[in-house]
Amino acid sequence: MAAPGLRLGAERLFAMPGVLELLSRSNSTSQAFAEVLRLPKQQLRKLLYPLQEVERFLAPDRRQDLHLRIFDPSPEDIARADNVFTATKGNRIDYVSSAIRIDHAPDLPRPEVCFIGRSNVGKSSLIKALFSLAPEVEVRVSKKPGHTKKMNFFKVGKHFTVVDMPGYGYRAPEDFVDMVETYLKERRNLKRTFLLVDSVVGIQKTDNIAIEMCEEFALPYVIILTKIDKSSKGHLLKQVLQIQKFVNTKTQGCFPQLFPVSSVTFSGIHLLRSFIASVTGNLD
Repeated sequence: MAAPGLRLGAERLFAMPGVLELLSRSNSTSQAFAEVLRLPKQQLRKLLYPLQEVERFLAPDRRQDLHLRIFDPSPEDIARADNVFTATKGNRIDYVSSAIRIDHAPDLPRPEVCFIGRSNVGKSSLIKALFSLAPEVEVRVSKKPGHTKKMNFFKVGKHFTVVDMPGYGYRAPEDFVDMVETYLKERRNLKRTFLLVDSVVGIQKTDNIAIEMCEEFALPYVIILTKIDKSSKGHLLKQVLQIQKFVNTKTQGCFPQLFPVSSVTFSGIHLLRSFIASVTGNLD
C-alpha cells in the first residue's frame, strides 16, 4: 500500500510539494510508473490528465462547459490500475480468441469492456497502447482501414476482458450491424462500451450508428477522442467543446466526461486504464 494520506485528487496532489516524490517511492508503484511520476509537472499533467491540460486554454467563463473531474483519480489510483495492466506470472494478459457471431464468442464470466469506432479511428492502436505493459500480447495494427473483421477477445488476468470490435464505415464487414448489434444487446457481462471518435475530424455521420445502438439498448458508454497528437491546441479545444456539447444535449447514456488520448505519445492512456479498472470493479 502507498503511504497514508496519498489518496489525493489531481489538483490537490499537484499543489503539494514532495508528494509526487513520496508516491514514486511507494512499494505499490511500478518502476515504470515511478519514472513517469518524476517527469516535470507540466509534462506529467499533459500525460496523465490531458483534458485538464486543454482547460488551460479556455476562458474562465467557458470552463464550466467541460466536465473535467467527474472521474479524477489520484496518481496512486492510476498506479494501481497500471499494475492491473502489467503482465506477470500471476497476472497473465493474453489474446483469447476471435468471433464473427455472438454464439461463437468465448464464455468469459469476468466483466467485459468493448471498443468500437469508425474504420481507421485508431482502435487497435489504442488497445495496443493499453497493453504496452504486456508486450507479449499481439494486437494487430494496420494502416489500412477495415483491418479488424472479427470481434477479438483479450483477457486481463482474472480481472476483465477487453474486446476489439470491427470498425464501421469504410470496408466494414458486410454483417457488421448484425454482429455488433447482437453483441451489444446480448452480452450480459458487458460493463462499458468505449466509442472512439477521431479528434481531427470529430463526430461523423457513421458514428451515429454506434451512438444510436448504445442509446437504443440503454448501454453505458464513453467517448474517447483519439489521435490528439495530430491536432493543434486550438483545433483540439474546438473539437472537445463541440463534442462535449453533443454529449450534454444529445445523449442519455454517455458518460459526461470525455477521454482524449494519443497512442503515439501515450497521453491519456494511464487515465483510461484507471477508468477501465474502476468500471470493472478493480479500484474498489
